[in-house]
Amino acid sequence: MNTAAAEPAETTVTTPTNPAAEAPGGVPGGRERIDAIDAEIIALIQRRTAVSAEIQAARMTDGGRRLDLRRETEVIGRYTRPLGRPGTSVAMALLELGRGRV
Repeated sequence: MNTAAAEPAETTVTTPTNPAAEAPGGVPGGRERIDAIDAEIIALIQRRTAVSAEIQAARMTDGGRRLDLRRETEVIGRYTRPLGRPGTSVAMALLELGRGRV
């Protein structure tokens, strides 16, 4: 019986020497794609803010508080885990946009 651990498969990651040259449209095309993504992000943030206002109104109608700090902590963690420290800032900005819109 062979008890030696199997050698991990070797993984090769290739990085293009000039990524901009391989991007469709180069720098201008890349910037257009970024602008389109930004427009999508802004639309999603606006949708998120509207849903947040609905939730706040419902919570307050039911006699609850305007803010749910436990929930805000969950949201911060959801952004911080995959994005690191900048994710905390993103989450805080989203939460700020969603507060007080009732």
